[in-house]
Amino acid sequence: MAFRGSQVWFWRWRRNPLKRRADAVEAWVVLGAWTLTVVAGVLAGLGIARSVEHELARERVEWRPVTAHLTEQAPGTATRQSVTSSGDRVWARVSWTVPDGSARTGQARVEPGSAVGSPVTVWTDREGRLVTRPATPDQARLRAAMIGTLLGVGAAAVPFVGGRVLCARLERRRMEQWDAEWALFGPLWGRTTG
Repeated sequence: MAFRGSQVWFWRWRRNPLKRRADAVEAWVVLGAWTLTVVAGVLAGLGIARSVEHELARERVEWRPVTAHLTEQAPGTATRQSVTSSGDRVWARVSWTVPDGSARTGQARVEPGSAVGSPVTVWTDREGRLVTRPATPDQARLRAAMIGTLLGVGAAAVPFVGGRVLCARLERRRMEQWDAEWALFGPLWGRTTG
């Protein structure tokens, strides 16, 4: 398609003796749908991203590392440090003390073959429950951007799809009107459609 200037972009708004009311309605529907699509997508995406980043920042402030101790032998055998540093860890039961002095137990990832009583660093929330390590500021920004983008696109899809459905209904109505008028005026030209 060759670029033909602003007339191509604003064809719905030009004066035309053949333009019907349905054409004007469709022009406003398209403008409204695109406006709502952009506004809803941007506002939802930014709002969600800001909320996610705030929640992850709160976790960084509230969650604390605690030293726990293994209550059972960790499965597996002790291996060289180079192998275990690659992330090969196993689940084992650990116990720790919360700030109010009560003891808690849970499952944590530890080095394979660790002995009973070995110290392990775990992360806990305000109530002393086990949680994952909080996201770093860079990880939080990346997660917030990804979630905000996904949900922004999802929010933008609602007015976009709604506008497309409404335009399809307008098109179907326009075609029905065209058929009715053709049936009325076609025989006047001496030809019948069949």
